Amino acid sequence: MSSKKHNVVINVPKVYDWVTRQVDLPILNFREPELSNLFPGIIGPSPGASDLYNFLQAYPGYTTEARVLEQSLYTSEVSNQLDRPSVEVTLPNGDDVTLEKVKILARGLLEVDIFDVNENVIATSNPIEFATVQTFYLHAPEDTTVNAFLSSGYFEADVVGDEAFSQLDVTITFCLDIHVIADVRLEVEASYVKPRHEFPISDIICRTQNRPPVSPLVFPGTLGQEKEKHKEKEKEKHKD
Repeated sequence: MSSKKHNVVINVPKVYDWVTRQVDLPILNFREPELSNLFPGIIGPSPGASDLYNFLQAYPGYTTEARVLEQSLYTSEVSNQLDRPSVEVTLPNGDDVTLEKVKILARGLLEVDIFDVNENVIATSNPIEFATVQTFYLHAPEDTTVNAFLSSGYFEADVVGDEAFSQLDVTITFCLDIHVIADVRLEVEASYVKPRHEFPISDIICRTQNRPPVSPLVFPGTLGQEKEKHKEKEKEKHKD
């Protein structure tokens, strides 16, 4: 490794703005005939208003869970990246700044699982799509890129009903992280480095220091050695 310093130019992503928003979507409600499409395996060919309710009566203590399909999550800027509208905004400290209006699409799929009291899956819905377009006011000048991520989420499903009707309610809440970035070139003082030499490593598995001490009473040839060592120690004591 070299310790000599040089002025070098590096290309790195610069963060122009970064915000996080909790997004609460309107509750999704499903009744017949939508329920027959969501749970085709448990509802008959002529769905009635309480088919799902009647099915679940055979499973007292059932629970429901909404499970997001991670591979389906998608985000994208839907505003014109080359001509984002500029907006004058007054900050909490009273300063006026110019920000850009950015629209972000976030969508995905989830499935609803229904479990019996032993946590066995008794029914799984077809994928349910959710989507939203969120508007942000960001420092996003020309030549910057807006990246969006769903960093965490809360998804819940509830089945409500009686003999007259059945309904599935799905609650969707997630955190949307927005990063505005662009590549910039920076001149910094640094030193060029070389790879280090490998250490001479051996006995990775069978290391001698990991072996337990040998008992002279059970291992042949060591009892006599131990006695000789004891005699030598006794002689040294008498000399003193």
